[in-house]
Amino acid sequence: MRLYELVVVGGGPAGLAAALEAKKNGVKDILIIERDEELGGILQQCIHNGFGLQVFKKELTGPEYAERYMDMVEAEKIPYKTETMVVDITEDKVISYMNELEGYVTIQATAIVLAMGCRERTRGAINISGTRPSGVYSAGMAQLLINTEGFKVGRKVIILGSGDIGLIMARRMTLEGAEVVGVLARGNYAAGLARNVVQCLDDFDIPLMLKHTIVKINGKERVESVVVVEMDDKKQPIKGTEQIIECDTVLLSVGLIPENELSLKAHIELDQKTKGPVVDDAMSTNVEGIFACGNVLHVHDIVDFVSYESEKAGKNAAKYILKEAIKECDMITTKAGKGISYIVPQTIRKENPEKIVELLMRVRSVGTHKVIRVKLGDEVIREVKKDHVTPSEMEKIVIATKALKDAENLELTVELCEGEAK
Repeated sequence: MRLYELVVVGGGPAGLAAALEAKKNGVKDILIIERDEELGGILQQCIHNGFGLQVFKKELTGPEYAERYMDMVEAEKIPYKTETMVVDITEDKVISYMNELEGYVTIQATAIVLAMGCRERTRGAINISGTRPSGVYSAGMAQLLINTEGFKVGRKVIILGSGDIGLIMARRMTLEGAEVVGVLARGNYAAGLARNVVQCLDDFDIPLMLKHTIVKINGKERVESVVVVEMDDKKQPIKGTEQIIECDTVLLSVGLIPENELSLKAHIELDQKTKGPVVDDAMSTNVEGIFACGNVLHVHDIVDFVSYESEKAGKNAAKYILKEAIKECDMITTKAGKGISYIVPQTIRKENPEKIVELLMRVRSVGTHKVIRVKLGDEVIREVKKDHVTPSEMEKIVIATKALKDAENLELTVELCEGEAK
C-alpha cells in the first residue's frame, strides 16, 4: 500500500491552500485528490469579481483566484489526481479512491486534510409541493450551466432564497437577458452579504421580497407559475396571502450543506449546528492526524477566509507529520451563548504555542449597537463593539492565548449583548 505523508481530499481553494502551507512547513510527500476534471473547485464557475481582496490585495474573479493557487501548486510540484473520487476513509487514515485509469486504489496517509467543500440543498430538502416540470434548478447548477457550459436556463425567473449565490445569480440572469421577477427571503433580512444586495439587486432594480416563500410549483412540461405566500414572524405561511406569479424558471438558493459523508466513515465527530467536524484551534478533529478546513468545516462568506483557515490546517498537519505538534494538554471548550449560533473552533488548547487564537462565529439575528463578549468562566476577557451584526456575515474575534494559560475554568462562552463595552 502506497504511503503518503499528507493526503488532501479536495482540490478547491481550501485543499490547495492547505497543501501549499504543508509543503512550506516541511512536508515533502503530498497528494491532492479532486473529483472534478480540474483543480479550483467551485471557483471555476464563479466568474464574477470580489475575490482576493484579503489574500492578494487585488480584486479577482473566481477562476483568477483559483488559477493563482493552481500555479503555485504546479510551481511547488505538488502531485494531484483529478477525476478521482474518494469513496472511503478509515480512522487509521487508509483512503480508498476510484478513477478511470487506476480503478479502485487504497493508500495510507500519515495525516489527512479534509477539504471537500459543501453542496446545495435541493427542492426535496425543503418540500415544495406541486408538479415536477423542467426549469427548476439549484442556483449553483444554473451558474455552472451558464458560466461554464454556455447554456441559457430561462427567460422569466424567480429565485427562492437570498443567500449570496441567489443574489449573484439574480444579476447574472439579468445580464443574460432574462427577467428576474423577484428574489424571495423567508425572513425579514437578506441572507447574503450586504454588498451583494446592493450590487446584484438594487443596481438592477430586482425586487427583494422579504418574508415570502414559494409553496407550490405549477407546470406540466415546463414551469408555468409558482404560488407565493407571505410569512409571519415565526416563518409560517399566512393564509389568504397566496399569489400566483408566472415564470418559466425557478432557482433555489436555500442553503449549503458541508460534504461530510467521508468524515462520518472515519468516525469524526460532527457539530450539529455547523454540520461540519468538531475541531480544535489547530483544525484537528477528534481522530488523530485528520484535519478539516474550508466549507466542509462550516460555510464561509468569503473565499479569502477559507484560504487563511486552510493554511492553518496545512501548517498544523505538517507539525503533526514532523512530530512537532504539542503533546496532549487540557482543552478549553467554546460555548455559543446568548445571541450566538455557533463557534469554530469548538475547543482550544490551553497550552498554546500561538500568540493568538481566532474564534469564528455567526449571530442568530440582525442587530445594531451590540457587544460581542467573551467570558472564561465568569471573567470577561474580551469585548468587541459592533455597530451592526447579521447572520449572513461571519464574525471573527481574536483572543490572546496568554489569557487562557492560567485559566482554572475550562469553558469559554461568547455572547451577544446590548449596549456599550465595559
